[in-house]
Amino acid sequence: MKKLAIFFPGIGYHCDKPLLYYARKLTQECGYEESISLSYSYDGRNIRGDEQKMQQAFEALYAQAEQQLSKVDFGKYSEILFVSKSVGTIIASNYAWKYKIPCQQVLYTPLKQTYAFPHENAIAFIGTKDPWSNTEEVVRLSEQQKVSIYVYEEANHSIETPDTMKNLELLTDVMEKTKRYIHLFEIIQ
Repeated sequence: MKKLAIFFPGIGYHCDKPLLYYARKLTQECGYEESISLSYSYDGRNIRGDEQKMQQAFEALYAQAEQQLSKVDFGKYSEILFVSKSVGTIIASNYAWKYKIPCQQVLYTPLKQTYAFPHENAIAFIGTKDPWSNTEEVVRLSEQQKVSIYVYEEANHSIETPDTMKNLELLTDVMEKTKRYIHLFEIIQ
């Protein structure tokens, strides 16, 4: 049977940005024959910190993701991996829970709402200067669900700092941990 990787971007952080671009390359190296890179849009503004606007954005983006995945036969895959970023972590987590998709998940810069859904097999990454999240709260929620989480000092919502060379180091570290996680799942299978 085949292996499938699905990529859930954030708002403004599409699948060709570094975290999702290199994660997609890793999945190809790790034998995921098929991948789906979701694309959705939302024209709302000033949603950060506004629970009602965040909920509206989530609902609009979730509906678009659900539509794009409506024809996928998940039963034909031996392994399914959801890789998500920001609001995409909420969408992926909700989708996996709602449709009972047995998958492993990579959560890049998850939001607190991501943890409204259970995670059986996930790993997370976040920066201490992420303006979209309360890092301590996200770490606590991750630990409650036994989700391994890696925290990057001074890194923002893209897991970046003002120092380009440092960003390359951070990206390398994130990808090394992502690859180990993917390989660990293969060994358990």
